[in-house]
Parts: sequence; C-alpha cells; structure tokens
Amino acid sequence: MSIHDLSGWQHNHAFDPGNRAGERRTWIVVAITAMTMVAEIVGGLVTGSMALLADGWHMATHVVALSVSGMAYVLARRWSGDERFAFGTWKIEVLGSFTSALLLALVAIAMAWESAQRLLEPRPIDYVPALAVAVVGLVVNLVCAWALHGPQHAHAGHGAHDHSQGHDHAHAHDHGSRAPADLNLRAAYVHVLTDALTSVLAIVALAAGYLAGWGWVDAAMGVLGAALVGWWSKGLLGASARILLDREMDAPVVEQLRAAVQSDGDAEICDLHVWRVGRTSYAAVVGLVAHDPLTPEAYRARVASIPSLVHVSFEVNRCAHRDCP
Repeated sequence: MSIHDLSGWQHNHAFDPGNRAGERRTWIVVAITAMTMVAEIVGGLVTGSMALLADGWHMATHVVALSVSGMAYVLARRWSGDERFAFGTWKIEVLGSFTSALLLALVAIAMAWESAQRLLEPRPIDYVPALAVAVVGLVVNLVCAWALHGPQHAHAGHGAHDHSQGHDHAHAHDHGSRAPADLNLRAAYVHVLTDALTSVLAIVALAAGYLAGWGWVDAAMGVLGAALVGWWSKGLLGASARILLDREMDAPVVEQLRAAVQSDGDAEICDLHVWRVGRTSYAAVVGLVAHDPLTPEAYRARVASIPSLVHVSFEVNRCAHRDCP
C-alpha cells in the first residue's frame, strides 16, 4: 500500500444519522399552518374580522418558527459530507432548536405585555367570532400535534472510531442504544403545544366573558399562558445551549471514561475534554500519565465497551519519577 493511501485510516465524521421522519413531519406541519394562516388572513380581509386577521398573523409567526426547524434538518443533511465541519453537522439541528426557543421567549414577552395592557385598559371583545377563531386554532394545532407525534428517536450509527498516538486505529461499536429526544423536533412540537395551550386558555376565558361577563379573565389567561410559554422556552434554551456550549463534563459518560482508563491504578487522566457530536454520541480527547504506560491498544480496549464514545484521541505520557503526580 502506498504511504499516500490513507483510506484505511480515515472515516466519516457524520456521527448522527439525522431524523428524516421528524423532518417530514415538520414540513407537513408547516404546510398545514401556512394554509390556515392564508385562509384566516383572506377570511379576515373579506369579512372585516379583526379576530381572524390577528390570528392569521399570529399563525405567520409559527410558520416562521416551524420553518426554522425544517431548514435546520435540510441544512444538516445537505452539508453532512462537508469536510469543513470537523465533527459533522448535527449541531445545526441543535442551533435550530435554540433559535426556536428564542422565538418562543419573544412570544411569551409579547403575550405578557399585551395581557398586562389589557388588564390595565380593558377593551371590548366580540366574543362569538373570537371563540370561533380560538376553536379553529385549537383544531389546527391538535392536527399538527398529531402529525408531529411519533418516534422522535433515531438509532445511533455504528462504527465508532478511536484514535491514539502512533496512528493506531480501531473501531468500537454502538450496540443499538437509543438516542434521546430530537431537540429540533421537540422545538417544533413545543411551538404547536404552546399554540394549542393558548387556544384552550382563550376558549375558557372567552366563554367566561361571554357567559358570566368576566372580561378580565381573558387578560388573566394571557398572563398565565405567557408564563407557561416562557417556562417551556427556558427548558428548550437550557437543553440546546448546553450542547452548543459543549457543557458536557457532568455527563455520565465522563465518569465511565475516567473509571475505564484509570482502572489499573497506574494511569491517571491529566487532561480530559468531552463533547457531544450526536444525540447519543460523544467525542473525547484524553491526556493521561502513567509510570508504566500500556500500549494504545490496551487503553483503547478499556473504552471500547462505552458505546456512546465514537471518537477518542489519546495522549499518553510516561512519568519518569515514582513520586510524580
């Protein structure tokens, strides 16, 4: 074999298989929401109903947010073989989730502001058409929730890779572990659920105003809805930011790796970096020191049983003195 033929030492850096089913569901929901948006805006213009117009433009914000999730899938898949992405394109999906969470936070702020204004300055409400719009919105969002519902997990790919000094190369395999929830699909789902929630709260509030004359309930439900949307947004922001910022050193796989590498009582990890490269996949750079360093194959064998480690690089150092750290 020519020294320039490195194909036997190279591998694909697309560590996450993607979620084609989730991508299809997301675009179906975008289409349903967009059609509803157009119908409500046209209906509002024809009938002069401000309630229909307002809900139509509200639907437009969800079309934008859901399209962000859809485009994240498209871009991650399109650039999956682009060598400029050192550890694959999966984090584009996570970035889509983070963006959607930011949009949700803006929606929560807008809801809270408008509701506070309504509490301070109550306005007359045309209950019957408003109730009709709320019911239509609820039905559409239940249909969208059903469309998004399904397996939100994908099996991690096989053929994980380990690297160490001396260019030794071997494969560790993932034995069918299931990945955690797709954050990008979760973001789309949360958008649909928040819209369904606001529709339910609106129906309750409008019914209370129409039947009992409690107009203040409408604004109060708006405040409650804003608080719930904000809480869901906070959860999404935290989950996606953790991955984007590589805050993974408290993940269980870190202690598993430490225990495996240091199991002989001689080797000690002096430098360790672990980060996520897929929903169930981690990469690691391990610096270790030992009085009697073992072969790279020996350290590789110790971590081969950890299926979530798909790309590990070792830096092995010999300790020249018995009393060294």
